[in-house]
Amino acid sequence: MEFLAYLALLLVVAKSLEWAFEHFDVHPIIAHVLTGILLGPFVLGIVQPARELEVLAEFGLIMMMLYMGLTSNFSAIAQNTKKAVVVAILGVAFSFLFGFLTVYAFGKGTAAAIFIGATLGNTAIEVTSGVLVRERVRREVSSILMGAAFVDDIIAVYLIGIITGIKAGNLNPASFGVLTVKIFAFIAFTLLFSEFVFKRSKRFYAIVKNLNVFFTFTLILTFTLAIIAEWVGLNQIIGAYLAGLTISRLRERRDPLVITRIKLNELIEDLQVVLTEFFIPLFFIYVGLKFNPPLKSLSVSLVVLLYLSAVLGKLLGCGLGARISGLGWSDSIAVGIGMGGRGSLELAILTFGLNNGIIDQSLFASVIIVSMLTALTTPVFFKRYIERRKA
Repeated sequence: MEFLAYLALLLVVAKSLEWAFEHFDVHPIIAHVLTGILLGPFVLGIVQPARELEVLAEFGLIMMMLYMGLTSNFSAIAQNTKKAVVVAILGVAFSFLFGFLTVYAFGKGTAAAIFIGATLGNTAIEVTSGVLVRERVRREVSSILMGAAFVDDIIAVYLIGIITGIKAGNLNPASFGVLTVKIFAFIAFTLLFSEFVFKRSKRFYAIVKNLNVFFTFTLILTFTLAIIAEWVGLNQIIGAYLAGLTISRLRERRDPLVITRIKLNELIEDLQVVLTEFFIPLFFIYVGLKFNPPLKSLSVSLVVLLYLSAVLGKLLGCGLGARISGLGWSDSIAVGIGMGGRGSLELAILTFGLNNGIIDQSLFASVIIVSMLTALTTPVFFKRYIERRKA
C-alpha cells in the first residue's frame, strides 16, 4: 500500500511540473527528473529508489527504447545519406574527445572517461525534432539534422554494446574485436530480417491488419531481441531499440492502400498513451531518485566544462562535417547548434553506467545536469540564431 501511495505521489508531481513547464517550452524529461530529485534522497527524502520502482523503471526503459525505434524513420537519411553520416561521425568524435579529456583531467580514470565521452557523443533525436517543429529551416538542413541524429542513435547502440563488454575497464584488444564483430553481426542480421519480413513479405500483412495481434507481436519481438542481445554480450535496450526500428520499416512497404502505415501509426498512438504517461516518466523519475551525490563531490567547474564539451563538440564537429559536405557556413552553424541537445538515451546510458560501477555518483549527477541544460538551451540557441540569420 505504501508503494502505491509513493507511486501516485511521484506521478502527480511529475505531471504537474510537466504541465507547468509546457508554458515555457521546457522538455517533459526535465520535469520528470526534477521530480525524482525533489522527492528523492537528495532533497526531501520522501521516496527512496526501492526495488519495486527499479523494476518499473527498467521495464519503462525497454519500452522507451522500443518507442524510440518505432518513431525513427529508417529512410530519413536516404536523401542526404553521406552528409548525415559525415556530420554524425564528426560530431560524435569531437564530443567524445572533449568529454574524455575533461573527465580524464579530473582524475576519474580511463574507463569513466571513455564512458562519459561516449555518452556526450549522442544527440537526443527528440530534442532535434522538437527544434525543427518550432523553427523552419531549409529542407536539406532539416533532413541532415534528422539523419545525423538517427546515425547518432546507431553509434550510441554500438557504444553501449562496447561499454557493456568493457564493464569496469577491461580493455582487452582481442575481446574488444570479437565484441565489435558480434555487435555488427547482430545489428546487420536484425536489419536484414527487417528488410525481408517487414518491408517485403506479403505474409506479414495478416499480423498487421489485426491491431491486437500486431501489438502482441511487437511485445514478443521486443522481449525476444532484448534476450538475444543479452545472450551475445550486449545490453537488453539494444534489442528493444532494434525491435522498434525493424517494425518501423513498415513505412517503406509498397502498399497502395497504405494499410500497413495506418496500422503502424495506430500502434504507435496506442503505445504512446501508456508509455508517455506512465512508463517513460517513471524511468526518468527513477533517474532523479538515483541522483544523490555528496554536495562536496559536485564540482561546478566539471559541470561547466562538460557542458562546454557537449555543446562545442557538436557545434565544431557537426558544423565542420556539414561544411565539408558542401553546406554554406550559415547552414553549417545551424546544423552544429541543432545537434547540441541531449536527452533520453543519454540518461539511459548514465543509469546503466552507475548501476554497473563504471561511473560514480558525482559524474552521474554532473552529466544529468549537463543533459538537462542542453535540452533547455539548444532550442533557445537555435531559435535566436535562425532569427538573427533572417534579420
